[in-house]
Amino acid sequence: MKNIFLTLVFSVIINVTLFGQTPIAKNGALHIEHGKIVNQHGAEPQLRGLSFSWSVWAGRKYYKPQVVDWLVKDFKVSIIRVAMAVQPAHGYLTQPDSQKNMVIGLVDEAIKDGIYVLIDWHDHNSNQHIPQAKTFFAEMSKKYAGVPNVIYEIWNEPAKIAWDTVKNYAQQVIPVIRKNDPDNLIVVGSPHWDQDVDVVAADPLTGFNNIAYSFHFYASDPNHQEKLRAKADKALKAGLPLIITEWGVGESTGNGRFDMEENKVWLDWVEANHLSWANWNLTDKKETTAFLMPGAPDTGGWTDEQLTPAGRYIREVLRQLNK
Repeated sequence: MKNIFLTLVFSVIINVTLFGQTPIAKNGALHIEHGKIVNQHGAEPQLRGLSFSWSVWAGRKYYKPQVVDWLVKDFKVSIIRVAMAVQPAHGYLTQPDSQKNMVIGLVDEAIKDGIYVLIDWHDHNSNQHIPQAKTFFAEMSKKYAGVPNVIYEIWNEPAKIAWDTVKNYAQQVIPVIRKNDPDNLIVVGSPHWDQDVDVVAADPLTGFNNIAYSFHFYASDPNHQEKLRAKADKALKAGLPLIITEWGVGESTGNGRFDMEENKVWLDWVEANHLSWANWNLTDKKETTAFLMPGAPDTGGWTDEQLTPAGRYIREVLRQLNK
């Protein structure tokens, strides 16, 4: 009875949104084919959007459904990333119910608005929290099984952790998701803050379907230039499916320079490779990569004056490319 109800619900959603051609209406369920993320037609969808900030600290107040609505209406996002904090105070390890409720509120709104949503286990040390990750993704995959909007990102930015450790973690968490949700896209982290995708490409996961790998960069960071693009080029050439679940206009600290020329080089490379992305981050913290000026309303409706240089730049990019 439940499956029949879900089928009817999503049939209504897709039929209602076809006129407006939302991202989900255009692309449907995503899957991996010949080393690429493709849509229901076998074409690369190239989703573009924004990442919410850590679900604690300054960014927490923007975890509201009306903010999702505004990002869809005004920024023209086709994907959002819900960065659920795990380890910091008030994160999932200490307040699992409140964190889950925040995630669910945004995911449900993204589904209603016809866009894709990354459920991000935002943790640098996921190998230390395997039981908690299994519990969380068991609940999320049971709740959203077969919902084409939902993508599971099971480990944000493994830090100085070997690929063997990341791989072992994935081999434990993926089956928990697949028990409930056989086909939805799952994103696996890469060593060295999601940069060493060339290492992953030499020894990818086997035995699982529809697995992609995250690649992160900060466009103005002196250490994130030609050599980092070369790593990704090598991985792509080897047939590793990549998705950029996080990138920023500044440096890897979240602060630093905002170099327009280096941003253009990176965006040109991303577009040439048809990679989907989520830009970091939706917060009013005073830093280079933040989209909002301090005190910007927590319900959307932001004016140009309430956007930072990063916010205005990314809004313009999204509105141009997501036409």
